[in-house]
Amino acid sequence: MAKVKSKFFCTQCGYESPKWMGRCPGCEKWNTLEEEILATKSIFKRSPTLVSSAKPQSIKSVGSGAFDRYDTQIGELNRVLGGGIVRGSLILISGEPGIGKSTLILQTASSIAKHYGTVLYVSGEESEEQIRMRAERLDAIVDNLFVVSETNIETIETFIDEMKPVLVIVDSVQTLYKEDLSAAPGSVSQVKECVNNLMRIGKLRNIPIFIVAHVTKQGELAGPRVLEHIVDTVLHFEGERTQEFRILRALKNRYGTTSEIGVFEMKQEGLVEITNPSVMFLDSLATSSEGAIVVATMEGTRPLLVEIQALVVPAVIGFPRRTAVGVELNRLNLIIAVLEKKMGLPLSSYDVYVNVVGGLKVEGTFADLGLAIAIFSSLKGVKISTKELIVIGEISLTADLRPVAHLNKMLKEAAKMGFSTCIVPEKIKLEQVNGLVIRGAGNLKTAINMIL
Repeated sequence: MAKVKSKFFCTQCGYESPKWMGRCPGCEKWNTLEEEILATKSIFKRSPTLVSSAKPQSIKSVGSGAFDRYDTQIGELNRVLGGGIVRGSLILISGEPGIGKSTLILQTASSIAKHYGTVLYVSGEESEEQIRMRAERLDAIVDNLFVVSETNIETIETFIDEMKPVLVIVDSVQTLYKEDLSAAPGSVSQVKECVNNLMRIGKLRNIPIFIVAHVTKQGELAGPRVLEHIVDTVLHFEGERTQEFRILRALKNRYGTTSEIGVFEMKQEGLVEITNPSVMFLDSLATSSEGAIVVATMEGTRPLLVEIQALVVPAVIGFPRRTAVGVELNRLNLIIAVLEKKMGLPLSSYDVYVNVVGGLKVEGTFADLGLAIAIFSSLKGVKISTKELIVIGEISLTADLRPVAHLNKMLKEAAKMGFSTCIVPEKIKLEQVNGLVIRGAGNLKTAINMIL
């Protein structure tokens, strides 16, 4: 009879320990080690290689799959993936419950089945009848789309061998299990082994595989951190279930950039892609308002215009609050410090709240000038013509304005959206944009005086 032993695995990073510890040495988080029962080494078999021949080859003799992609017919998803689904790739998609993960992959499965061939949809959480009901609502009923409710990884591999699909979807990885392991489905060892099996299946048969994963209460990917290292692409849905708009972002992509985003709107018929997100983010823009201004940012190769709102109110307690939604809190504190030192604003006795309308997270320094002007406008009660003025620029610690990348692209987008004036850092060689007056400012004080 095989001996049974136990190990402790970290649910965050997958660290293994022969005994329980309060703090994980790998990720340094508390109370994350859980005990799992393991069998003897004789049960574990050596995993097959990922290729039929393990002999070294010249890189010149290896074929390139750069252009061997499946077109999902969903432009925003293709953009995030880098041009489509690469054959043999392992794609992980995560997000909050109800955010639209299953909706998106079912729409993708229907499109691939309609244009390329057989697609296998494996669900460990829903029955075939439930998947059919959702497919009817999404108008995703296709002859080549096959569904099955199964959680045994060996049985799933048998289905793949028999059907030879062009795409496999597994929803979700936390429900899979391998009979050789005595641990429960969703445990660290089960998730690692099942994902390794799926990777081997996809690479050997040149089949792309979509995997749905759960998230923790903090919004992070559930399961061991090694899961993200195994897969080729990690996609994450952002947004609130109570809002209509969803943002799909690539956190990791071996076949494309991670700076692109896809914007969708949740409707009754499913997720509808939005090709011009600037229109969506500026949909509720007022003619003039205090504490609000439009800024430009870049998401990959696409310029986006978003509205930044600031609210400055007297602090009711000794320590003022700083709240930032959509912008980095450290960046907000830096801008507040510059406004206090260089502009003489008494912000140390005021609470400052900043929000980016639409749920987008503005990264980088594109919104520095907009942040400063929105805070100044809210504190002084100055109204800004938000439908005519746009500002772009980085603020240094000396209150000087510095240029940002891709400025010409953002100016063209501003002109296309109907803005008439743009304030940018001076001493920059810019192309003339029809219908847009470009004004240069050397420092923050000059830019604020232009608006006043």
